[in-house]
Amino acid sequence: MLVSAKTRRATRIQNTLFLILFLALVGVLAWLSTRYTFTADWTATGRNTLSTASSELLEQLDDPVNITAFATEDESVRHATRDLLARYQRHKRDITLTFVNPDLQPARVRELGIRVNGELLIEYQGRQEKLTSVSEQSITNALQRLARSGERWLVFLEGHGERRPLGEANHDLGAWGQRLEEKGFKIQSQNLVAIPAIPDNTAVLVLAGPQANLMPGEVALIQQFIEGGGNLLWLADPGDPHGLQPLADTLGVHFVPGVIVDPTTQVLGISDPRLAIVSTYPPHPMTRNFDVITLFPQAVGIKHELPAGWQGQAILVSAERSWSETAELNGQIAFDEGRDSPGPLSLGVLMSRARGDAGEQRIVIIGDGDFLSNAYLGNGGNLTLGMNLINWLAHDDRFIDIPVKITPDRTLSFSPLAQGVIGFGWLILLPLGLAATGAVIWWRRKR
Repeated sequence: MLVSAKTRRATRIQNTLFLILFLALVGVLAWLSTRYTFTADWTATGRNTLSTASSELLEQLDDPVNITAFATEDESVRHATRDLLARYQRHKRDITLTFVNPDLQPARVRELGIRVNGELLIEYQGRQEKLTSVSEQSITNALQRLARSGERWLVFLEGHGERRPLGEANHDLGAWGQRLEEKGFKIQSQNLVAIPAIPDNTAVLVLAGPQANLMPGEVALIQQFIEGGGNLLWLADPGDPHGLQPLADTLGVHFVPGVIVDPTTQVLGISDPRLAIVSTYPPHPMTRNFDVITLFPQAVGIKHELPAGWQGQAILVSAERSWSETAELNGQIAFDEGRDSPGPLSLGVLMSRARGDAGEQRIVIIGDGDFLSNAYLGNGGNLTLGMNLINWLAHDDRFIDIPVKITPDRTLSFSPLAQGVIGFGWLILLPLGLAATGAVIWWRRKR
C-alpha cells in the first residue's frame, strides 16, 4: 500500500472517530449503570438473594420504609447491614437506610432504648419496631408485623380498679400500652356497666387484675365473648378472684392458695421472697428464640384441667425449689408441709381450640399482673414476653419461616499420603517438568 499524506490523514481521522465513539460508548454505559442495575447471584444456594416469601411481602408494601441502623464506625458491622438491606432495596426502591453513630447521639439512644451495636429501627406507616438480631427472617417478620398491625383492637376491661393500659402509676400498664400502640395495636377501655357489650372487632380482651367484684351480668358477657370464639388475656393476682370464679371454672383454672416464693432470688441478691424467676420455657411460637429470664412479683400458682375440645400447656413454670406460701410473708419464711403447695408451680398457662372458618381461639392466663406494670416492665425479658403474649393472642405469630441459606461445604480433607503426593507434585515434579520442557524447546530451536 502506498503511504501518502492523504492516506495518513484518513488514518488519523479514522483513529480520532474511533476514539470519540469509544469514549461516547463508555459514557453511555456509565450513565445507564446509574439508571439500571443487574444483579446475578451465582452462589450454589442463592444466599445473596432474598427468598420468595420476602420479595412477595415487599410487593405488598405500598408506603416507604425507613430504616435507621445505630452502629459505630466499625465498618464490619455497617458493611454487613448495608449488604443485607441492599437486597431489600433492589426489590423496593423506597427503602431508605440511615446510619447513626450511637456514641454521637446518646440522648436519642437513651430515648429509643437502643442497647446493641448495629440495632435497627424500622419505621412504616407511623409505626416502628426495633431489631437486635439482624437477619432476613427477623427483618421480613418485622415488616410483616408493621404491615398488619393496623387491624388489631385490644379491649381492656375497666370499672373495677383494674390496671389502666395507659396509666402512669407504678401498678398501671402505661409503658406496655405505649409499646403496644407503637406496634400498631389500637387500645380501648371498656366499662361493661356503662356499655354492656364487648365490641365485635375485639382482637384480644384483657382482664388486668380487678380489685372489686364484677357483677354477674358482666361475667356473663365475658363468658359469652369466650363462647363466641374471642381471645382472652387474664392477668390474675393472688387472693380473691373478685367475681371471676365462674370464668375460672369454665376455663378449668384453679388458683393455688398463697403467693409463690422462690429462694433462688436470694442467690441473685434479691431480698424480696415474693419475686419468682422463670428461666426456661417450653417450645412454643410465643417463646421461640426467647431465652431471657422473666421476673414475676407476687405471683399465684395455677392448676389447669383443659375443658373438652381445648388444647393447651403451661408456658411459665417456677423453679424447682419454689413453693406457694400461705402464711404472712414476714420474718423467716419456710415451707410448711401439709399447708403450702410445693413447686414447681405453673404461673402461666395457655389454651386454644379450633373454631372452624373463624380460625383458632386463644386464651392465656397469667398468675401475675405486676410483671407488665410500669414498676417491673423493664426487668429481664418482661417486656418481650408481654409483646409475645399479645402477638400470639392476636394471631400475629404467623411469621414467615425463611430457611437459613448456608454455604456448601468447601473444605477438602486429604489423607497424609494424598497430601504428600500433591505436595511432591506441585513443589518438585511440576517445576522439573517446566524446566525440562523449556530445555527441550531451547535445544530444538538451537538445532
